[in-house]
Amino acid sequence: MLNPIAGNLERYLDLLAARQKLVASNIANADTPGYKTRDVDFQFEFMSLARGAGPHVVEAPGLAARNDGNNVSIDRESRMLAETALRFNLASSLLRGQIQAVRTAIKEGRGG
Repeated sequence: MLNPIAGNLERYLDLLAARQKLVASNIANADTPGYKTRDVDFQFEFMSLARGAGPHVVEAPGLAARNDGNNVSIDRESRMLAETALRFNLASSLLRGQIQAVRTAIKEGRGG
């Protein structure tokens, strides 16, 4: 690990990747009777960032269920895919910046 910031960014990227998988699963199960939309509990994850276990998955609250009990909203899931992709791009850019800062420090430490 480069530093604590890089470690947190790495964990955040892992959480975003897990969320992408959950959203894809939600979309795949949009027509499965009784299926409940799942998501990563980011508030829980940020409070326990160092625990290193897999993401805490919860049923997404406040979604209306259809007659078959399924509560997947393709509109919501599409929005979640786009939002997660944006967050992933931002976090990976920040991590690249951290790596570049370390490379610069190493290069300057060698005398050029």
